Amino acid sequence: MADAVLYEVADGLATITLNRPDAMNALNTETKCALRDSLQQAAADPAVRAVLLTATGRAFCVGQDLKEHIGALAADREHGTSAAMTTVAEHYNPIVSAIVQMPKPVVAGVNGVAAGAGAGFAFAADYRVVADTASFTTSFAGVALTADSGVSWTLPRLIGHSRASDLLLFPRTVSADEARELGIANRVVPAADLAAEAVAVARRLAGGPTVAYAAIKESLAYGAGASLGEALAKEDELQTRAARSEDHHIAVEAFVKKEKPKFSGR
Repeated sequence: MADAVLYEVADGLATITLNRPDAMNALNTETKCALRDSLQQAAADPAVRAVLLTATGRAFCVGQDLKEHIGALAADREHGTSAAMTTVAEHYNPIVSAIVQMPKPVVAGVNGVAAGAGAGFAFAADYRVVADTASFTTSFAGVALTADSGVSWTLPRLIGHSRASDLLLFPRTVSADEARELGIANRVVPAADLAAEAVAVARRLAGGPTVAYAAIKESLAYGAGASLGEALAKEDELQTRAARSEDHHIAVEAFVKKEKPKFSGR
């Protein structure tokens, strides 16, 4: 993988680290391609049972690299094209799809400011461990753009339509404490403990019942836009699938023996 994104797999956990600290992990083309490819690799790798998405430096990700974007806009004006915004289809959409749709849990370890698409990637994760010094901002309207990176889908599901409208129409800095109150942050920890806490959460998920986690992700995504009857039918389908898993049988046997289950991920 490119140096802009670090990729490591150990004990069932894929750790994907944004690594442009001097640029506050702004998303230039190299970074977006490497992040997209890393997430897709993790999703397809049966040895990976959970993913930790985090970053180096004082920022999680400040979104689109505006220096690169300005150059692309200038080229579009000169040539009468609209290539600057192809990044949504080529990069942001596949990145968010990989996070949301992969059949394994994704933890975001938010070490600092998450803005624009950076916030969108954190919102797309299944669980967010946030440093007490971190913050979130949608920022899109501030540069005369609309939501991308899945924010129109993820943010209302996290905090409701009204609050999502507020944050998108009137972008502002949301502190870690407010993010917890709103429902964006699952856990807020001292900044010095962020790395260890995020790894601990991700490793716990990596050692869990992967098939069940995949079904939980799918049921939550489906249920958000389904009728009660449809949601119940989906639960039936997914529960049947989970019940056929090796891990379900391991868990039941361990329960009877009053032992802690050792899940296989299958």
